[in-house]
Amino acid sequence: MIENPVEVDLVHCIYTSAGTVEFDKEQIVSLLDAARINNSTLNVTGMLLYDDGAFFQVLEGDREMVEKLFEKISKDKRHDRVTKIIVEAIEERDFSEWTMGYSGVSKEDLKKITGLNDFFSTKKCFTDLDEGRSKKLLSAFKEGQWRATLR
Repeated sequence: MIENPVEVDLVHCIYTSAGTVEFDKEQIVSLLDAARINNSTLNVTGMLLYDDGAFFQVLEGDREMVEKLFEKISKDKRHDRVTKIIVEAIEERDFSEWTMGYSGVSKEDLKKITGLNDFFSTKKCFTDLDEGRSKKLLSAFKEGQWRATLR
């Protein structure tokens, strides 16, 4: 668990990306292992959802460290169509217990969320999310969706 010392410029960054290849379970685990070590070093926490070749991720921490990490991810050849959706100040971390919480999700799970069901029923993926839908997805997560299945 990462401590939450007084952080003057605490932000979260929500972004999406497409994998340049379909990630299997072993590749996801490898990606998570490396991310957790790196995030711990930077005092960055967050969560990652993955479905059908697309990532939805929230990074939270000091603005400078979050921006540094986002730039690194943007240059990672395993990611394509990296799209920063939101960067905004937050009062406290939502994912302080995880350097990178992860859950695989299905389109069926996503279709059950009010405000997203119309979007995902049309076969759209995370990379097509806008700010409003990203916040709905984040709210669903905060309200308990997938939290019990995080690794």
